[in-house]
Amino acid sequence: NFGPRLLGRLGADAPGIRLNFLQKPDKDSAPLREGRIDLETAVVEPTMGPELRTQALFRDRLIGVIGATHPLGRKKISTKHYAEARHVIVSRSGLDEDSMEGKLLPERFTRQVACSVGGFATALAVARHSDLVATVPELHTASLRDGMHSFALPVRASGFTVALVW
Repeated sequence: NFGPRLLGRLGADAPGIRLNFLQKPDKDSAPLREGRIDLETAVVEPTMGPELRTQALFRDRLIGVIGATHPLGRKKISTKHYAEARHVIVSRSGLDEDSMEGKLLPERFTRQVACSVGGFATALAVARHSDLVATVPELHTASLRDGMHSFALPVRASGFTVALVW
């Protein structure tokens, strides 16, 4: 979502700089500690070591997203509708209990999971062309949701801060 603008700015202000955008396979920050990467964006957690520096970038929140022709797009989405709909979740391990968005939803709240994927962009691609609901960060996915129906979650979800880590 933010890469194109960052690349444009760097092209003007720092020509010759190369950026490599990598998928982070897990929560481990070893690549930072070992100098294999210079920066990462992350939701800062208490388990991050004191040797890592952080700078908050922005606050975000989860929203629901469905394809433009999804039947739920024609009605107010209740907690019951949301819970009973089929979902695509984002989980690096593929397990429901490891879903990134699930950690921010109410503790005993359950969804009907139809599939899991490794990232939010993939979750949106699946939701765009299926009857599945994706639960994604609002700001982080803004440009990826064009042409889709986005809605406020009908359940209380925790907000979170995205930070730059080095």
